[in-house]
Amino acid sequence: MAITDIKEYAHLTTEDVEALGRELDQIRAEFEESLGESDARYIRNTIRFQRSLEFGSRAVLFASWFPPAWVLGTVGLGVAKIVENMEIGHNVIHGQWDWMNDPEIHSSTWEWDISDPAAHWKQTHNHMHHKYTNVVGLDPDVGYGLLRVTRDNRWTPFNLGNPIYNFILAALFEYGVAIQHLELGKVAAGKKDREEFEELRAEVLKKIAKQIGKDYVLFPALTGPAFLTTLAANFTANVIRNFWSNAIIFCGHFPDGAEKFTKEQYRNETPAEWYLRQMLGSANFKAGPIMRFMSGNLCYQIEHHLFPDMPSNRLKDIAARVEALADKYDLPYTTGSFPKMYLQTWRTIAKLALPDRYLTATRDDAPETNSELKFRIRGGLKDTFAGIDPVTGARRGLRSAMNATKKQRGIVPAIRKLIGRPATPAESVRALQAA
Repeated sequence: MAITDIKEYAHLTTEDVEALGRELDQIRAEFEESLGESDARYIRNTIRFQRSLEFGSRAVLFASWFPPAWVLGTVGLGVAKIVENMEIGHNVIHGQWDWMNDPEIHSSTWEWDISDPAAHWKQTHNHMHHKYTNVVGLDPDVGYGLLRVTRDNRWTPFNLGNPIYNFILAALFEYGVAIQHLELGKVAAGKKDREEFEELRAEVLKKIAKQIGKDYVLFPALTGPAFLTTLAANFTANVIRNFWSNAIIFCGHFPDGAEKFTKEQYRNETPAEWYLRQMLGSANFKAGPIMRFMSGNLCYQIEHHLFPDMPSNRLKDIAARVEALADKYDLPYTTGSFPKMYLQTWRTIAKLALPDRYLTATRDDAPETNSELKFRIRGGLKDTFAGIDPVTGARRGLRSAMNATKKQRGIVPAIRKLIGRPATPAESVRALQAA
């Protein structure tokens, strides 16, 4: 099940968590103080690059009847849409550049190139997702109301289609996020005000009509005899953007190590515990300069969740400080290669299509779902791996305890073979300490 007591799970005291919160506050203050002209130049140059790339790609598509031109224009337009959505739109709407007081590059005025109205995204993403990150039943991004991504959600026969639903969601991702704010599940259950729903639906349909008119009518029509090939190119560019955005976002929230939390944890949460939940509930992936840019710097999803309105070009430097804090408090800093993290999300989605009885790990100690109970049932690991190591002076916490559980999985069968019976929890812990 999801984590109910984050301090117990993290093997930290209240004082530890508050100290961690103060250190993160200090990091935020230092970086906010250092924002200046170089940062403003970065976002303005990014916008100029994106608009030039889109203009050039659409110009090439006037010859889209010629296969090389079609490929060049389609790929260029797909990249332009990715940059606009990921590095510009998502981050501008978060308010990352509001400090510039530029009316064009401001969260109150920016409307992005996607079917989801910016005002709706601010509510479902900026407010609900970032406030309730991975809190089951509160964060709308935990499965997007469609996928089973944690065992905290009871299995139903509908979940057998998990992998198929995920593929469709990825291909049509812009429409998936567009209807997210409509809360169709609540509408079907009669739990959403009808007038409010109809107003929101009208806003979504208006934005979708605008996007369809632009990409599938206006720009193809401008290319005259190349109408159909340009339409196909625009459709393909949108699908490229949809798959890419879906992959980047899922890598930050559903690989192994991106933990889930209960409503009880959120209700009793302090600001410092909110920080800790962001660290444990998010995941990064390793990226070079091009990949960082193309992901909207969401390869640093942990840092983005800690500081959602911090300019994206600063997250790389912040990440080094956050990872050092994770080491200091013996916390996991979840990261890996992009293919590894993406494959883990697909593995989770695929296996949770099945009823729990077909899964081997428990609901408290599985790659995709952990809770503080995993340490209780392992007989004393919480007490054994907490506090300061008397030999090294290093802090022992969650990372040490998680490593210990991996060792214990191998030690317990060996003890049973040696003594001819199952080992007691105390015997397991003593053997683990000796190892």
